[in-house]
Parts: sequence; C-alpha cells; structure tokens
Amino acid sequence: MSAGFCLRGAAVLGPTGTFEGPIDVAVEDGVVTAVGQAAPSDAPSVDASGLFVMPGMVECHDHLTMSTVDLAECLTTPATELVLRAARNARVTLEGGVTFVRDLAGLDRGIRDGFARGYVPAPRIQTSIVMLSQTGGHGDSFLAGPGIEASALMIGYPGRPPIVVDGVDAMRKAVRELLRGGADWIKVAATGGLVSDHDQPLVAEFTTEELEAAAFEGRRKGKPLAAHAYGGEGLTNAVLAGARSIEHGGFLTEEQATLMAERGCWLVPTLAAMRDCIRFAEEGLLTPTQCEKVLGFGLELGACVMLAKEHGVRLASGTDYISSRQHGRNLEELSLLRKAGLTAAEALLAGTAWGADLCGVGDRIGRIAPGFRFDAIVLDADPGDLSCFEQPGAVAGVFKEGAVVLPHPQLAGQGLVPPAPELPA
Repeated sequence: MSAGFCLRGAAVLGPTGTFEGPIDVAVEDGVVTAVGQAAPSDAPSVDASGLFVMPGMVECHDHLTMSTVDLAECLTTPATELVLRAARNARVTLEGGVTFVRDLAGLDRGIRDGFARGYVPAPRIQTSIVMLSQTGGHGDSFLAGPGIEASALMIGYPGRPPIVVDGVDAMRKAVRELLRGGADWIKVAATGGLVSDHDQPLVAEFTTEELEAAAFEGRRKGKPLAAHAYGGEGLTNAVLAGARSIEHGGFLTEEQATLMAERGCWLVPTLAAMRDCIRFAEEGLLTPTQCEKVLGFGLELGACVMLAKEHGVRLASGTDYISSRQHGRNLEELSLLRKAGLTAAEALLAGTAWGADLCGVGDRIGRIAPGFRFDAIVLDADPGDLSCFEQPGAVAGVFKEGAVVLPHPQLAGQGLVPPAPELPA
C-alpha cells in the first residue's frame, strides 16, 4: 500500500467519546487529512465497513523497563537484559493498542530516543527517568543485609540521576540532573506506597519546600511535576506545590478534589495496578511487609474516580504496570474506569484525547481528526460497556502514524499490511 489510503465506511470514535458513522478517514504520510462521509482522497480506498476505529490509547502511567515484582530477580538480572525486556514490553504494549506512553520511572533518554528512531517497534514515549524519593521513602529500596541502597525496580547505569534525595538543595540538584538527562517529566513520591518496604501509603514524604523546589526547577524548563500520592497530607502538599498530576489518589477526599480542580491538577487513578497488587499479594509474590500493606489497605477500588468526576477534576488513564504478565493489557484500565463510575464515552476519552491533553500533545495525537497523526486501534465490534477490553484479542488491528503495527485481516486483504522492516542507520 502507498503512503496514503482512505478507510471507507468505518464507525469512528468522535470528540464526544461515541462512535459515529459509517464515515471515511483519509490518511496521507501518517496524518489524517479528512474525516467524514465521502471524504475526499486520491489515495487507494480500503473497505472498512463493519469495523470500529478509535485513537490509539494514551497510557499515562507505565513502567516499561519493569518486568517482575520479584526483588531478587530485579537485583540479579543484568541491566543489559533488563533493557531487552523493556523492548519486549514496549512491543507488546504497542500491539495491545497503546501508541503513546508516559513512563513514570525506568526509561532513560537513550531507550526513549532509540524507540523513536525505530530500533524496535514501540509507542511514543515521554519519561521521568526516575521517581525521586526521600530516604526511607517509597522509592528507597534499602537492603538491610548488605546495608546498601538499591533502586530495585529501575535499571542502573553510569550517570543515572539519583533517586534518593533529602533537602531542598539536594532536590534542586537532582531535578537539574534529570533535566540534563532528558527527562520530560519530574516525578516525586509525595506519600508512601504499596510495593515497598519502608513506608506507608498515607504518610507524607518530602517537605513542602522540597516539593516546591522540584516543581519550580521543572517548570523553569517547561517540564511538569507528577506526584505519586495515595492521600493524606502528602497529596495536599503535592497539589499546593504545583503538581500537574496526582498518580493513584486512592484516598482522595472531597476537600482535596476541590483543591485539585481549582489548581488544574489531574488524577491518574491506576485502578489496574491496585487490583493487581492484591492479586500479587494473594499469590505470595510480594514481601511480607508489602503483603500486609496491600491486603490491609482497606481501599474501595475506584472510589476516587467518582469523587474526582463530581468535583470537576480532569482524569486520564494509566495502569502503573510493573510486570511482564501485565504489559500489553493496558486497555483493561478503560473497563475499570467505567466500572468505577465513568460512562463508556468518558472512559474512552480518558484513554485517548484526555490523556493526550495531560501530556501536552493533545494538538496532534489522541483524536481521529484532520491534522492529527493516524494512531489508531481497529475493533471488530462496538466495545459497548468496555468489558471486552478485559479479554485477550479485543484489539484486532493497530496503526501508528499511518503504518500498520498489527494487521487486521479485513484490511490486510486489501493491502494494509506492516511495512518491511527497515532498521535505521
């Protein structure tokens, strides 16, 4: 197939989150040129009747370099193998319908840029490189036996910016090193977490001054702050410090939701991760301390979603996946968002247009509209209540910038097939 084509007669996800059609989508050089009935195009026509086309998913919280929750495996696997695992995770994530990932700790500039150059099939990437943690905080994987600091879930390499920082001056320096290293976001742990041993999810981490320093240094270079926070004082501190997004927010209160809406702070609730943490604990895959936290957490899964919606907080979809058994199943989050109280249309927008808006790329991806890159998912049926996304095989075809990633049989029979592999020089 040539650089251009026109899908004819598909049902296409529109700006309100519902499927419209049958209509046509014309694509030239990876960019949508026309959408509508009898869309004008000189490119070859492709019969897409009966198919449902939506934008590729924008995944706003992922960890592509992470493949296991087994601490011993993390610490004994060579960094070079971890990079290859990241390539595998990126490919299955792309083939699962995710065409853009905000990776919030793990990927560095080299992996991000290598993906962009086409060394392996992968989504587009924004990265925070690491998550900054205070000593004894959510990102401090201190090993008491040998008495060493070990950032267990992140790839180590020469020159990687620090993860554990204390004090305003150290925070400023760490953020500046991240910016020098090519970070797109600055991420901090403003509370404790679940899959960690030295902290508690509702205990605040970092002082207000430290968080403000992180936000200020990032803002000077146009890089926003994302804050891991489950609730309590730490979540409030992060919002007041200027965080653009709160990750998790499981114990969000009405007062905090009001504050977030006033400050324009987003919520990425990561429902799939919370659900899977319970599964990992029940299967004995976590440490005893982690199991105790997860199983005793007492969280009503998804309650924060309705609270955020009712108070006008903007929502985006993110999974927080950290295991190879999870990667590629990212669209499950959309079903969980609907079960938590969003309409199907709202959940679809949270996973596409709204996520693109959060990441500052909503003017070019996340929508099927003229001038936007043709990143798209092809479905065989209307996803309805979105529960289909919890089953394998729901995504029947994937495009990234007009190129076929996962061929759909109906379209492949008309010439829309993956391009021949062509490695960059």
